[in-house]
Amino acid sequence: KVIGTMARGQADFDAEAVTTALEQMSEEASRIPALFETEATDPKSEALPAIWTNWDRFTARAAELETLTDGLAGTIRTSADLGPAVRQIGKACGACHGDFRAK
Repeated sequence: KVIGTMARGQADFDAEAVTTALEQMSEEASRIPALFETEATDPKSEALPAIWTNWDRFTARAAELETLTDGLAGTIRTSADLGPAVRQIGKACGACHGDFRAK
């Protein structure tokens, strides 16, 4: 949310806040597999069964997001740096959601 509002020009650019947000995203990404260790049985869940039938791919996607956001932390120094980073993050998120989340 912090990064998105800056990218859309709804908040002033703050490199320190971006770094903090990226570090938090990396930490959250590291916890994704643990959140899905138990197969979802709630019919309202957006989690697709493909998570558990393609567990290695699912956990690899989470690791990719963790690595990406960790690597970006501290590198976004100007608002011009933000757009390319947001696109990279969006691509990583979209890849996982495209494969493992109900539309």
